[in-house]
Amino acid sequence: MLLAFDTATPQVTVALHDGNAVVAEYSASESMRHGEMLAPGIAEVLARAGAISQDITAVAVGVGPGPFTGLRVGLVTARTMALALDIPVYGVCSLDVIAAEAADAGLDDFLVATDARRKEVYVASYAEGERMSGPEVVRPADVATEGLVVGRGAVLYPEAFPHAAGPEHPSASVLCDVVVRERFPLLDPEPLYLRRPDTMEPGRPKRVS
Repeated sequence: MLLAFDTATPQVTVALHDGNAVVAEYSASESMRHGEMLAPGIAEVLARAGAISQDITAVAVGVGPGPFTGLRVGLVTARTMALALDIPVYGVCSLDVIAAEAADAGLDDFLVATDARRKEVYVASYAEGERMSGPEVVRPADVATEGLVVGRGAVLYPEAFPHAAGPEHPSASVLCDVVVRERFPLLDPEPLYLRRPDTMEPGRPKRVS
């Protein structure tokens, strides 16, 4: 069974796939409480499916881009489970998961934009079921478009993205499908932060004269 989850946005999403279809899913949205929501979400999908952790044969995790705190929760959990159960772990760009759901809804040639905070968005462009550019972190005004924009960023910045479409956040059920069918590149479980750190290494001290 494939266990999938994403914590790159304010929404924590978890799903369990039995090799044929998703058999249980869970989602919760409560800002800054990813660590408190993920473990119960995993326990809930296992219970709904009548499964135990030893039934999991692989883990899939969204690698962002997203804020450090949320990403760390998901990635540490994925790596720990993979190590404890001796199973593989697959990373997927969270924007690709949103794009896959949008493509399933019949959309084509669009941007995915999610909230990067600090009045910025994480953005990537998609056409014909493939990522054409990105992801990158930019100001909405720098990528303003009259075209379709999927994701929370379009809702937050309508002046830059007047034609918004769903979904707003990645779905673990779709993440399962992306991994099972390899719809987008599978990545190492390493975080996509994109933004430079807030603190910089200090330079050499000035000579005292």
